[in-house]
Amino acid sequence: MSHNRSHFITRIALATAVAGMALIAVPGTAQAATANNVSVVAGAKTAPGQPKFGDQGAHVVAVQQAILRNGFTLKGGATGIFDKRTLTALKTFQKVVGLKVTGVVDAATAKVLKVAAAPTTTPAPSTTAAPTTTVAPTTTVPAITYPLTAQTLPVRGNRGDAVRVVQTALQRAGMTVRGGIDGMFGSGTTSTLQAFQTAKGLPVTGLLDTATASALALIAPAPVPAPVAAPVAAPAPSNFLTTLPVRGNRGNAVVVVQTALVAAGITVKGGVDGVFGGATTVAIQAFQTAKGIVATGKLDTRTGIALGVVAPPAVQISVFPVQGPCSFENTWHAPRGGGRLHIGVDIIAKEGNLIYAVADGTITKTYSTATDRLAGNGVRLTTANGTYFFYGHFKAIAEGITVGTKVKAGQVIGYNGKTGGTNTPHLHFEVHPFGGEAVDPTAIVAAVDACNVTTPLPIP
Repeated sequence: MSHNRSHFITRIALATAVAGMALIAVPGTAQAATANNVSVVAGAKTAPGQPKFGDQGAHVVAVQQAILRNGFTLKGGATGIFDKRTLTALKTFQKVVGLKVTGVVDAATAKVLKVAAAPTTTPAPSTTAAPTTTVAPTTTVPAITYPLTAQTLPVRGNRGDAVRVVQTALQRAGMTVRGGIDGMFGSGTTSTLQAFQTAKGLPVTGLLDTATASALALIAPAPVPAPVAAPVAAPAPSNFLTTLPVRGNRGNAVVVVQTALVAAGITVKGGVDGVFGGATTVAIQAFQTAKGIVATGKLDTRTGIALGVVAPPAVQISVFPVQGPCSFENTWHAPRGGGRLHIGVDIIAKEGNLIYAVADGTITKTYSTATDRLAGNGVRLTTANGTYFFYGHFKAIAEGITVGTKVKAGQVIGYNGKTGGTNTPHLHFEVHPFGGEAVDPTAIVAAVDACNVTTPLPIP
């Protein structure tokens, strides 16, 4: 009942890990050299204007960013402090590129790293016999330039120079970009970003977020917060509920709901007492009626979001995808035949019920029983930001709906059926944010649940 996808992230991540080990463990390196990896070679001379071990400031940041730009790992990032971690990374860089491993930014190292010397100015000696003040030398470090900003990071589906910059940075970091540096942000670049994120211990999203961009030295790192004298108080806990209380429950979750009802101007007979009884049920019904929600008196996801006690889903749709009556439940990652996991939500409805576009977008792919034995007849609807919705098991695709068709939210795009790998009429519905991996769509459809609406929607 699901649309299977194949993933290669583990294989790529393993290759990345092996490549990373090759950079650190150089064959033939003596054990003593490893033990001495955090020491500076005696007599080694730091190039004029370059930082030394123990220094702090912008000139240290320049060196650290140069190390990162060359694809080497620096634990903690560009902190502006020339500490043991920076020393270790510097010596690793020198070893790999064939420089003398000194642990200092000597002239040869500065040249390969392409870091300019920090110019210094020394005041001219005074002609008076006894100067009354001494002018401290000042140091000016050239500003570090980054190819991108947080506002210009490309997303999947983009093309152009910004994408080439990202692909080049991934390649410089030791990643193999499937498809090469072609300036197209597609599945190849997405999977390479996932491999890089895996290697760096970042959340594996395949998206070029600011943390990933900073690790690739594409944007300036976030400033290091200044130390504080006293512990900073933790932020107040969120009132969002993860488990919705039902009639008969007691406790803090009920208090949260009752407090939200009162704040919305709804009278809760008996007050905020933490008991989900008849009074709370009646109050929820009154709130649902005021918001145009079916007045069941039950705290469902849609009511919880409207009350502000349930977090809205990351992806939001404006129309429920199936004409009622219907039903659904959370079967995310339920086991399926052949070792597959369910990556959608199944909305059970009569064969022939209308299927709607959940958002404005473009039909970017169609499926048929002749080409996909699992999906059967269906479509892929893609929005402007690359997010797409996969619909499967249609009885038939609506007339005029084909690849390239622009559709509006609420427009009929098909009819519910049981084609493909199912015997039960239902819609299999998947959500892929920004064109990436599927996410649990249950809360997304529950936020606009309209299984009780049997009248066809007006033509948008």
